[in-house]
Amino acid sequence: MAILLFPLRGVADDEAEDIRDVLNENSIQFYETNAGNWGISMPAIWLPDDTQHEPAQRLIYAYQQERQAVLQAEYAQLKQSGEAATFFSNLRQHPLQVLLFIAAIIAVLYASIKMVLDFGA
Repeated sequence: MAILLFPLRGVADDEAEDIRDVLNENSIQFYETNAGNWGISMPAIWLPDDTQHEPAQRLIYAYQQERQAVLQAEYAQLKQSGEAATFFSNLRQHPLQVLLFIAAIIAVLYASIKMVLDFGA
């Protein structure tokens, strides 16, 4: 029976490609399913043989630890150089988008609070 190894929904394309490469380099057989035409199916990497599940999980865990360290180092470097995105840099670059998001948040909060207060009256 097939075993789900790695769900791909929301995973960056480069990370998914790296996972495939890691599995291929270590001769782990797998197959992949996509989200389908309507995007409701489960995009994932599956193992046809459950005996390879634990080694594959260890390889993916090691890869993700390495990826996390690299991305954290890149973010720290961006932060140190002042190039990391902040609220105010986003406000300067995309003022309308930021203001629309703030308005949407306020509208949701208002509707939520108004419903609770009206319910008690």
